[in-house]
Amino acid sequence: MRISIAGAGKAGRAIANQLLSHDHSVLLIDRDPRRITPAAVPRAEWLMADACEIDSLEEADLSSCDVAVAATGDDKANLVHSFLAKTEFAVPRVVARVNHPNNEWLFNPSWGVDVAVSAPSLMSAVIDEAVAGDELVHLFSFENRQTALVSFRLPETSPWAGHLVSELTLPDGATLVTVVREGQPLPPTAVDQLLAADELILLAARHAEAALRDRFSRVDD
Repeated sequence: MRISIAGAGKAGRAIANQLLSHDHSVLLIDRDPRRITPAAVPRAEWLMADACEIDSLEEADLSSCDVAVAATGDDKANLVHSFLAKTEFAVPRVVARVNHPNNEWLFNPSWGVDVAVSAPSLMSAVIDEAVAGDELVHLFSFENRQTALVSFRLPETSPWAGHLVSELTLPDGATLVTVVREGQPLPPTAVDQLLAADELILLAARHAEAALRDRFSRVDD
């Protein structure tokens, strides 16, 4: 896939290197000449231009991109780039970096954003996961804000420890994605046994979260 990245700072370059390692074609765009450092990501295309100007994005041939990433350190610039990428160049998928949590509500489909990635929120989720114990923890919210990736670590006293995955009946709107055991993700099968300290990663609708908490607190007879 061809992927453009607006913002060639540390975040943009790191994203570019990851994508290139997966054999994608990457274009880095930045208006600051100090950040135009092809030697840092030699396999990428580079363009010194303003990612918020239509003429620059036409020069970048943005309409040929499968994904546009707005990764600057300026939320306003990320919103403008996302909006132009979606509305003027019909990029199928737009991913935007959120620098300040108070701006998260703006990063939605109205601004052309398909997926918003908030570094502060992700860090908060990691901290929550580390200290929450037997609480349901949000790891990532999807674009509609009504679906999230959540985790739950089975405590030593969990009534589910020792039960089979097939016995774990989940509420409507919740799906078990994987079980993380000793740091390794395990694709769950019906005959796998759940153990204390297992971390369950689930895809859950917001309306199902209360039922999930209740589900993990008891086992029906």
